[in-house]
Amino acid sequence: MTAADTVYSALVTREHSRGGDLPERVERDIPRNGLRLVAANTLQSSGDQTVNASTVLPWLFHALGVPAAFVGLLVPIRESGSMLPQVLLTPLVLRVTYRKWVFVTGAVVQAASVAVMAGIAALGHGTAAGVGILGALVVFSLGRCLCSIASKDVQGRTIPSGERGQIIGLATSAAGIVAVTLGLAIRAFGGDDLGPGDLSLLLAGGAVLWVLSALVYSRVTEPAGEAYARGGEDDAGTGTGSGTRAAAAPEAEAPDDADRERDGSWFAEAARLFREDQTFRRFVTVRGLILVSSLSPPFIVSMSVAAGTGALAGLGGFILASGVASLIGGRIFGRLADRSSRRLMAWAAAAASIVALGFVVAVSMPGFDGSSAVGTVFFVGGYFLLTLLHSGVRVGRKTYVVDVAEGDLRTTYVAVSNSAMGVILLVVGGISSVVALAGVEWALVFLAVLGLIGAVSGLRMPEASAAR
Repeated sequence: MTAADTVYSALVTREHSRGGDLPERVERDIPRNGLRLVAANTLQSSGDQTVNASTVLPWLFHALGVPAAFVGLLVPIRESGSMLPQVLLTPLVLRVTYRKWVFVTGAVVQAASVAVMAGIAALGHGTAAGVGILGALVVFSLGRCLCSIASKDVQGRTIPSGERGQIIGLATSAAGIVAVTLGLAIRAFGGDDLGPGDLSLLLAGGAVLWVLSALVYSRVTEPAGEAYARGGEDDAGTGTGSGTRAAAAPEAEAPDDADRERDGSWFAEAARLFREDQTFRRFVTVRGLILVSSLSPPFIVSMSVAAGTGALAGLGGFILASGVASLIGGRIFGRLADRSSRRLMAWAAAAASIVALGFVVAVSMPGFDGSSAVGTVFFVGGYFLLTLLHSGVRVGRKTYVVDVAEGDLRTTYVAVSNSAMGVILLVVGGISSVVALAGVEWALVFLAVLGLIGAVSGLRMPEASAAR
């Protein structure tokens, strides 16, 4: 047994009975590939902390004197910008035999974009700096888009069902350790007085992390796409996936170039997928409803600032809370996702909805003082719980889409669902922002109600993860 086998087996509960899902050469490399995927995703997630659109970039905009109106554009550009282009880029990605190089390209694009942000942070000021950073964020999101399309496909080709959620969970936990360290360092050395020069160094460090992620990912041993898809059918007779996957997604097959030419465009193919593939349609619907854990935290921060919450709610405090949530949730949710990713999605979304509703009730009670020590702990604690539950929703969602389809169909699922989510995110985010005009509490209630509906719908989706 090699060192990689020993380490991987210590970290991951192996599913040897499912190794037949993969070509023989890839089976031998499962431990090495698994560790490389964990390392690369950890580096990428750690880099994300240095360019977080909810914490670091708003702080940077304030330090640079960027108009406040620009702050509202950060999260929509960061999230939707990485989702909307996926339908356009997927036809190009499907032509690439080894999808790991798509991820590597995306990581390099992100590294270059963050390096540009670091330069602007060091030299820029005011509106011009804001425009420059937003422009770099657009390019950054495109790089993120490439990584998102490719990563799940590479994982599906190199890691057997039953171990994928644990890989995602390990990377989430490791990134949480980095975030905790970063948050403590900021609180110890910077506090609430971080200047543009300090943040420029932080961003430069993030660019280095993405370069390292690209280097590690390039070492993954990946089978050629077409050979893998055909080989799975020849070997098993019913496709390369597990019986669960084959049963869960029988309605659609991966589109080839002839199909797309017949239908006229990739958009026609995407529309066909929504129309004919019930499993896919349910997944996108549920995903669009369970945004409570991702859209609620900014409202929590807004309420805490309005209430005069103290220093714990500074940049370092929120990064620290996010890191601890990832550290705790990654390992636990990774194993739960491999047992049942749909149940994890549903129950995590339901819990996030309950937390949001409980938060609204608590802050509405007479005598609640957000500026007190108890109020400060309450706000930060609420942010922590929602971030923790979002880890569960995220790990469950990622594991589900990897397990429920195979080959090019998996790539299509990821791209079309993410592009649809880019639109849904803008719509739900816009509605919640309008509702917030009547009070931030009502926005939280709106998101919580959607989350509860999504949780019920999620429990009705077909099972995709490997049964234990």
